[in-house]
Amino acid sequence: MSNDLVHASAGPGTRVSITPESAGWRFLSFAVISLTAGESHTDLREGQETAIVPLSGSATVKVGDATWQLSRTSVFEQMPHVAYAPPGTPIEVIADADFEFAIGSAPAEGKYPARLFAPAEMKSEVRGGGAAHRQVNHVLAPPLPAERLILYEVYVPRGTWSGWAPHRHDGVDGAPYLEETYLFRLDPADGFAMHRNWAPEEGFDEILLAHDSDVALVPKGFHSSVACPSSHMFFLNFLAGELVDEERTTPPCFHEAYTWIQDDWEAGQWTLPVTKP
Repeated sequence: MSNDLVHASAGPGTRVSITPESAGWRFLSFAVISLTAGESHTDLREGQETAIVPLSGSATVKVGDATWQLSRTSVFEQMPHVAYAPPGTPIEVIADADFEFAIGSAPAEGKYPARLFAPAEMKSEVRGGGAAHRQVNHVLAPPLPAERLILYEVYVPRGTWSGWAPHRHDGVDGAPYLEETYLFRLDPADGFAMHRNWAPEEGFDEILLAHDSDVALVPKGFHSSVACPSSHMFFLNFLAGELVDEERTTPPCFHEAYTWIQDDWEAGQWTLPVTKP
């Protein structure tokens, strides 16, 4: 089994934990934590900026001297408020009801203060077409300020691809270097998603079979994901790497063999039956 697919534990507690050491990379840490009502989680990360994204339930979140209420019925029903903590700032999450959240961090100098980002500030767009039609919410991406962290939430209809044309951001052929995690949620939850990472110049090629709450890592190469025909797919991306501040707008590099479809998503589309007896 690939080390680039992390299965979530049942919880409560830490359901997923990814560190630079466990992932074999340099910048990004990511975890999913589930608390029962009344439980708390404390954190303090020196030299790291941190973002907290609610997944379900409600909690009181304290970041330094700031206190916010975070709640979310479901990732499929609401956009999140995102809590941001600069390096060395004490964090406390107190579950008002059962509460599950994602928390991730990356090296930072402390340029930006503690802040709560609201859905109204977040850019939302529909990308692609045909069998690669999806919604991308920029929940912590430029112009929203952070030093290295970049966060997206993506909604993919059942049987549909995301990340097409395939792209890469691993520092190869002029691409920016960014590390990335994909937290998958499925509706209904009994479905599955498939995620592919591949770097043709290295002979590296892996296909990861992800179930609800699993996390896929992108260590290198091109990548894309697809939902099975019976479940809609959501994923939360945390990215961090060499891009800092406004440089976080730098786009990835796309696989040139497949970019033609972006000019006409209906080009060459079949009408069934293709052949008749």
